[in-house]
Amino acid sequence: MNVDAQLIEHMMNPKNYGTLAGSNAEGIGKNPENGEKVAVYLRVATDDDGAYIEDIAFQAIGCTTTVVAGSMITEEARELNINGVRNLIEATMKLLDRLPAEDAACSEMVALALGAAVDTYEKRIEDPDFPVITYTVSNSCVPKEEDQQEEEV
Repeated sequence: MNVDAQLIEHMMNPKNYGTLAGSNAEGIGKNPENGEKVAVYLRVATDDDGAYIEDIAFQAIGCTTTVVAGSMITEEARELNINGVRNLIEATMKLLDRLPAEDAACSEMVALALGAAVDTYEKRIEDPDFPVITYTVSNSCVPKEEDQQEEEV
């Protein structure tokens, strides 16, 4: 399946969308500029090799790009160990550095929500009542041209 077909598939049939019964960690990524949010739910299990993502789901209040990114990133994260998830987040953030900020914001929000969920899981190992962690995007989804025009008015 080519890249365009994969994007259309994730757009038309998002994978892992919804809540996750039995999750043991959640994380939130948000964009305060426009009120968009992503919640990622994890069911983390352990085996002889350590902790890994047994199951994953996400919900989004956001645009289609956010839902597509959520579908793709959660598919990649499923069954990865915690270090693998951190590597996925790091690689995603490096790829986003190459994009204009307004194009990166939605995917960044999903990656941050996944990171927040992993961090919440790790905190809950010592404190089962640790609250859900929320991270905020650093990219703006307002194109620079529009932002500059608003300042000039």
